[in-house]
Amino acid sequence: MGRLEGKTTIVTGAARGIGAATARRFVAEGANVLLTDVLVDDGKATAAELGSAARFAEHDVSDETQWPKIVELCEREFGAPSVLVNNAGIGGAHFELLETLSPDLARKILDINVIGVMLGIQAVVPAMAAAGGGSIVNLSSTASVSPMNALAIYSASKSAVSGMTKAAAMELGPRGIRVNSVQPGGADTAMGNAMGVPLEEYSKYQGHTPLQRACHADEIASGVLYLASDESLHCTGTELLIDGGQAAGVWMKTLPGGPPRRKRS
Repeated sequence: MGRLEGKTTIVTGAARGIGAATARRFVAEGANVLLTDVLVDDGKATAAELGSAARFAEHDVSDETQWPKIVELCEREFGAPSVLVNNAGIGGAHFELLETLSPDLARKILDINVIGVMLGIQAVVPAMAAAGGGSIVNLSSTASVSPMNALAIYSASKSAVSGMTKAAAMELGPRGIRVNSVQPGGADTAMGNAMGVPLEEYSKYQGHTPLQRACHADEIASGVLYLASDESLHCTGTELLIDGGQAAGVWMKTLPGGPPRRKRS
């Protein structure tokens, strides 16, 4: 029996990357999945790959008028959602100094990364609570605990997701709904590895992490799966870091036990 056997799930931003990897893991574990994304061709292809247990819907998470339709489609196709994964997001690959960042782009990042998560929670709660409860997993980032230069608004948006997750956990716990977040570090995805370099080369940029490599989307999906499943029934308001140790502390090159020094060519 699969870890999500019989559960109905919604995964946003599921056309590719972490969202697609999560949808694949969910189907493999017995769930029905409604994949949503603005990338229609990729989304349809991913859903088709997953077969009868998956459906795709074009969906802008920042548009409040679209969320009720997504929940209605989910109920019509598979039943009331018992799991929501708020994965859709932008901005992690857009590097710009705060002093030159345009307000329009900042608002777009906040609308998708923060307001989109809020709207998703609001949309699923009535059906989820009526069905006896469920699990909401929000994708945050290590940028929420270790903000980075040139990613000021992205870092701020992910800090907001982490804070919202904890507040929602307190509000929704009495109704049987758990709310947790996953915080990926450097991931080999279209957004994380925006330059599209080979994994071995991309991992060179992760020299500040103890595990010394970028993570795979499947590794993030494993954490999402745990928080979505009944294995984590007593977990709510938690932050699961999947970052190769990036947020563990400051790894000083000059002290014993520090990062290995690269050989000069």
